[in-house]
Amino acid sequence: MSGIQGRPFRVILLAATISTLLACSTLSANIKTLRKQATAGDVEAQYNLGVMYAHGQGVSQDYAEAIKWYRKAAEQENARAQYNLGVMYDKGQGVPQNYAESAKWYRKAAEQRLADAQYNLGVMYANGQGVPQDYAEAVKWFYKAAEQGHTSAQYNLGVSYFNGNGVPQDYVQTYFWFSLAVSRSAGEQNKEFSASRNDVAKKLTPENLMEVQRMTTEWEKSHLQK
Repeated sequence: MSGIQGRPFRVILLAATISTLLACSTLSANIKTLRKQATAGDVEAQYNLGVMYAHGQGVSQDYAEAIKWYRKAAEQENARAQYNLGVMYDKGQGVPQNYAESAKWYRKAAEQRLADAQYNLGVMYANGQGVPQDYAEAVKWFYKAAEQGHTSAQYNLGVSYFNGNGVPQDYVQTYFWFSLAVSRSAGEQNKEFSASRNDVAKKLTPENLMEVQRMTTEWEKSHLQK
């Protein structure tokens, strides 16, 4: 079980991607239009221009320029721009690495229900990065993301219940959240989650396992339309 206890929480350092599909053949013309719209204050254009500079799509990669446009969109309450700005501060791309600033922007996006931002904010509270370490606050944000089907948040919520960090230790809840994470994961992540779930299963009675099965079925039904 030391594998579960010792597993570090990790933020997702993958920026949200472009929201407007731009055909490669007309990319240059689209960039000119996009820049004009962004300069005029169009929040979606500002966000997309930031993505293009961050990834070097149709323009030379320029993190400082990406930050500039993300910030403009973020200040207009665009959740994806707020999240991406948090990622840039987290990585130290285009700006000095600053976990406090990263947490600030993750929080703004998280409050708008962006699951990746909720998850990352939870990780920062769990690790004490940019914010005081607070397991209860970490659980709060993991739960919000997990309820939206965020796989890593579901797993980390299970880890929190296993270790009794921010919540009472509860192996039934651990197995429940691990099971949801397993059902939504693939590849190496699925193997890791499955191994953890199998370890926890050894601590449960047949009655516990039946209870988890009922809980999982009810959760899936209640979240079917979400």
